[in-house]
Amino acid sequence: MSDEKDMRKSLHAVQKERQEQAERSVLISCPNRISKKTFLKYLSRHGDVNKYFFYESYGMYAVVEFANQESVASILEGAVIPNTSHESTVPFKSRLLSIRNLSLVDSSNQQPSQQSQPQTTIPINKLIEMLSKKDSLDQQITCLTEAYQLTEENSRLRFLVCSLLKDIATAYFPESTIRPYGSSVNGFGKLGCDLDMFLDLDGINGRNIKPKTGLLLEYQMKWVVSERAVTQSILSVIGKCVEQFGPGCAGVQMILNARCPLVRFSHQASGFQCDLTANNRVAMKSTELLYLYGELDPRVRCLVFTVRCWARVHGITSSIPGAWITNFSLTVMVLFFLQRRSVPIIPSLNHLRELAGPADESMIEGNDCTFVSDFSKIQLQSNTETLEQLLCEFFEFYSTFAFNKMSISIRKGKEQNKPEVAPLHIQNPFETSLNVSKNVNASQLERFVALCQESSWLLQQSETFTPKNGTTPWGLATLLLPSQVAGIRGRKKKGREAASERIKSLLDSLKNTNQQQS
Repeated sequence: MSDEKDMRKSLHAVQKERQEQAERSVLISCPNRISKKTFLKYLSRHGDVNKYFFYESYGMYAVVEFANQESVASILEGAVIPNTSHESTVPFKSRLLSIRNLSLVDSSNQQPSQQSQPQTTIPINKLIEMLSKKDSLDQQITCLTEAYQLTEENSRLRFLVCSLLKDIATAYFPESTIRPYGSSVNGFGKLGCDLDMFLDLDGINGRNIKPKTGLLLEYQMKWVVSERAVTQSILSVIGKCVEQFGPGCAGVQMILNARCPLVRFSHQASGFQCDLTANNRVAMKSTELLYLYGELDPRVRCLVFTVRCWARVHGITSSIPGAWITNFSLTVMVLFFLQRRSVPIIPSLNHLRELAGPADESMIEGNDCTFVSDFSKIQLQSNTETLEQLLCEFFEFYSTFAFNKMSISIRKGKEQNKPEVAPLHIQNPFETSLNVSKNVNASQLERFVALCQESSWLLQQSETFTPKNGTTPWGLATLLLPSQVAGIRGRKKKGREAASERIKSLLDSLKNTNQQQS
């Protein structure tokens, strides 16, 4: 077991490898019926190709990774700036290219000749059909995770988009870089999730270096009133450049007065909705922490994906800002539940802090963000609970949790008294005075608890819990059917209705939904 842990890469190592791949890659818009053989033959003129794949987003695209960066320079040298008779071209060169040579098109094939990689999750009805065919709840949970999690290709595309944006940023700030953070890299992102990016200026040579004695040569710099003002100024310039010159970038919004200033835009060539921030180092540490927890035990990611899918289906979470529970808050709640098992599956953040070495030390704006990064130092306890048991226990745990007086803390790994009046209090693991669920109102928390009660009850019914004929939803598939949570309180007073009637009602709801969508 320890050998397996030693094989695991830190997030820093994974990001470094992905960034190097992205630097050797280009993104090419292709005809739908492109000939793979001719395409590869053309690319091979410029060097060996390590990997390539096709996907669709406003047309067909190919991501091509060369073995050497010199090949990228070669292919760019052979590219031409397009001419049009009615518009003027902004001569901004990038690694986003288009193929116009019709000899590459396979005219004998009327269908797209290349299998394109999926960039979004499958519809919920299709997922329910897949889950209904599985023989156990564990298989269903694993199936959902595999269907929703980011693919190798999608991850590569995200790093390539960051690399393309870096090419813009380094024109103003040489040695800077742009890194993805959040769900794109923490292991909990699903296909189609937004791409959060961080403009990292800390790697610029000469920053944060203590002066030596004797003569000191300094760069002359502009000075502004605060680091926030620096961030706003930098993002304003980068945002304007992305808007005016960034190929494939549309709908640029510069939201510079937010608590965390950002530039938001749509990258049409990849299909990603992008948020670019700077000076957001605590968020980077949160990303690293979630990645570590996900790597410690495969059940962590499986349970998070399942609970988050269940929550989105029932409107507990939403892509629209509001009083809903966020995906981050929900993920922390799953982690906390796993810490609170009689035999904990994952350790508390405080324990990870105790295992940290000198290289792990991290203080950001007065916040202690230190925790161990070496997997071999983390000794897990032997918990053998199945995914089935954990999902059932998760709903039971939060059905009875004392939200009215207790706060959730993954730093301590145990409940603590609420420090403020709020329906739901989840302590920010690093900025410990903050409540990451401060936006959640009482009615949304009540819905969450009621849905936990309903789901817990459903999983205890033999009609729900027993595999069917491969077409009738059961187990996890039943939990993703339309809810009748409004009737829960009445059912408690009158005595719960027969399970068969409950399932029949859910199936009728699904049938009506299918008819409306067809």
